[in-house]
Amino acid sequence: MTVPPPPADDADVARFVADLGLPGLVDTHTHFMPDRVMAKVWAHFARGEEYYGRPWPIHYRLPEEERLAILRGMGVLRFAPLVYPHKADMAEWLTGWVLDFAAATPDAVPTATMFPEPTVVDYLGKAVDAGARLVKAHVQVGGYDPRDPLLAPAWGLLAEAGIPAMVHCGHGPVSGEFTGLDVFAEVLAAHPRLRIVLAHAGMPDFVEALALVERYPGVVIDTTVVGTGFAEVIAPLPRDWPARLAGVADRVVLGTDFPNIPYAYHEQIAVIARWAAADDRLGADFLRSVLHDAPARLLGLGTDA
Repeated sequence: MTVPPPPADDADVARFVADLGLPGLVDTHTHFMPDRVMAKVWAHFARGEEYYGRPWPIHYRLPEEERLAILRGMGVLRFAPLVYPHKADMAEWLTGWVLDFAAATPDAVPTATMFPEPTVVDYLGKAVDAGARLVKAHVQVGGYDPRDPLLAPAWGLLAEAGIPAMVHCGHGPVSGEFTGLDVFAEVLAAHPRLRIVLAHAGMPDFVEALALVERYPGVVIDTTVVGTGFAEVIAPLPRDWPARLAGVADRVVLGTDFPNIPYAYHEQIAVIARWAAADDRLGADFLRSVLHDAPARLLGLGTDA
């Protein structure tokens, strides 16, 4: 099967998904948060020029129910709502909130978050027992060292439970004191059975991210923001990116950062479609894997998600 024409706009995403013979999309990287937390996140992005050197207008700055309706209208069957703390004593209540959100939202996958603090194993263990299928660890925003001894038992818990963590540890869009794939590689060396999603494909260190995928069987990359026109200005992909993906085609999962993106959702889907069309070893099979099968497998969902 050849790659169908990429979606021209958000209204065309469902057509694209149907052309691939998929029941829908499974998005591993979205953000739903308590209203006051989301307001603070949006206020941060409103100062994009100050923090990132360019404007970052939130494309889907809408009430929660409208955001959910947009995802459903595009054929997103299941999505992982991610929360993350920027300081201590936030992770536990954010985890409680997002577990409640998932319980009330059938297409939302239960998730959790973490921070280096003495209670991390307690609340993370309870979240795993409550059904959390993905844990967000945001090294850049949290400003913490993922090698912190306080986190060692938490990484061990996740490795033992087989629960994947979505880890933002790359230098993009801005670096932090403890960002860098070389830093997180030390965590993987200490916990080689960890299941890890390298958020944003390790942006901007894409080649190094693929090296970790090849080295550790539990590591995958997500597509979040990668290759979009916005990202290509600050972190361009290697020109041979599709060819590089051919060797790890089943270790790439859909992520988008919805709603906190400065462009429309369909652009990310169109970018992935262009990768698939650029190398004969990818094609429609790669698209079905990235957009549905691999993320459904990562999140422990059935084949019909």
